[in-house]
Amino acid sequence: MNYLRVFAMPAVFATALSVSAQQATQPELKVDSSNRTLTVTADESVSAEPDLAIVHIGFETQPSDPQTAYANGARISNAIIGALKQAGIAETDIRSESQYLQRDYTEPKSHKFKLTQQWTVRTSPKRAAEILDDAVTAGANSSGAIDWTVKDESALEEQALEKAATRAKRNAAVLAKAMGVQLGALIYASNQLSRPAFPRPMEMRALAMARPGEPSPPLAIEPQKVTRSASVYAVYAVD
Repeated sequence: MNYLRVFAMPAVFATALSVSAQQATQPELKVDSSNRTLTVTADESVSAEPDLAIVHIGFETQPSDPQTAYANGARISNAIIGALKQAGIAETDIRSESQYLQRDYTEPKSHKFKLTQQWTVRTSPKRAAEILDDAVTAGANSSGAIDWTVKDESALEEQALEKAATRAKRNAAVLAKAMGVQLGALIYASNQLSRPAFPRPMEMRALAMARPGEPSPPLAIEPQKVTRSASVYAVYAVD
């Protein structure tokens, strides 16, 4: 959606301004006979197929005494990493997010503890479901979120910014023509890039639902397109 805003002498055409939270830091322009300006804001987005999947893998042990929780956690932790490496994931593509032994506050009087650990695993989009399945089979019972992205995010952001800038300039020309004025030089421009927030890891209990000795097939997962958005605010002089 594109928003058009106009500044000019009251005798020529009405002046309108709606300052949004995004533009709170933009300069205030004086509107009088010595400063005739026209402003535009244009928003554009660019989408692409992902070429990288970041899979969130983790587990949580059953509540027990600290020593047992830690021992069980170590066993599960090594089993998961072993499964990932067996699947061909390089060590450089596995990164620890968090690991901690903490009190089980769901039953405060029990004085039991549980060990929690989380990793991120980089892989190709077509292998995301397979890698998630391998990790869950090895004991990753708190896993599932996948960040779909591209290796060159800057290129995608530049495309969105270029589209927004082109749209802003085109809108300014159309608006100036419609208002019967001549579009002048660019006085000021600013931009803002945005990206969607990644989901937090979700809990999976696939192993608990599977029957003993009956392997479950990988989840049917379809990659999401990667989108980057840009907003350009521009101020032009008018003659």
